[in-house]
Amino acid sequence: MLVEKIKKRESGVVVYGITPPKKGTDPEKIVEIATRQIERLDSLRVDGLILYDIQDEKSRTAEERPFPFIETLDAFSYSEQYLSSLAMPKIIYRAVGKYSKQELTAFLNNASTKNNLTVFVGAASKSQDVSLSISEAYALKAEVNKELLLGGVTIPERHQSKGDEHLRVFNKMSKGCQFFVSQGVYDVNASRNFLSEYYYYGQEHNIPLVPILFTLTPCGSVKTLQFMKWLGISFPKWLENELLHSKDILEKSIEVSEKNWLELKEFADEKGIPIGCNIESVAIRKVEVDASIELLRKVSR
Repeated sequence: MLVEKIKKRESGVVVYGITPPKKGTDPEKIVEIATRQIERLDSLRVDGLILYDIQDEKSRTAEERPFPFIETLDAFSYSEQYLSSLAMPKIIYRAVGKYSKQELTAFLNNASTKNNLTVFVGAASKSQDVSLSISEAYALKAEVNKELLLGGVTIPERHQSKGDEHLRVFNKMSKGCQFFVSQGVYDVNASRNFLSEYYYYGQEHNIPLVPILFTLTPCGSVKTLQFMKWLGISFPKWLENELLHSKDILEKSIEVSEKNWLELKEFADEKGIPIGCNIESVAIRKVEVDASIELLRKVSR
């Protein structure tokens, strides 16, 4: 069980991430989408399913968003109503700034500690208007449902510029986070640097390390690459050039992602750092979704 693996700080956890259908989708279409997702995921060897909670991040950057922001169905409601037959734990993301205290309380009261986990996500920027801060959300969660397994988000690339990502992680651990999911990884050195600081700080302060799930996501087009960069995913210039000039950008990205995972796994295994991975597709094109499943199978092997 996913909950037990995380509590025991095991390596090798593999999850898959999806975004619920867009808000306003016809109910019959939602059933069709959910059925397709269940059929796709039911045969895969994964420990759990992530359901993202999308927020508009326009306050984070002045650059134009390559794809328009589209509000989606509530992740928890979609999971409960349409994916209940999928026999795997669900990790429900909560962009906490979108919710009132009452709304987040209702979610925490209704989430099953056996079948649900949650990841709290803070504001996209300091200028974003929020109903609830991440600190308030942590405090509320501890008060309302202490047993629900809580995770956080980590951005290894941020360590390159600020040098304190490991400290952010340990601070979130002190607020109750028992695992972390990273932003999409293409800059493997940034992730190694973060893991190194994470490991040695834990050693120095005698703090047991919790699992870090690194996100791997295929890139199937130039526009998807632009979108990933807009989201904040870092591409070393040499790698960006390789992808842009490859005969098959999608196949090349799968190859790179698998190589990055093996490199991170070797580095972490040597030190006993518990890591796993989360596979996703940031694009909704069938070819890119299918590629994410291919990557998942490669990583699972």
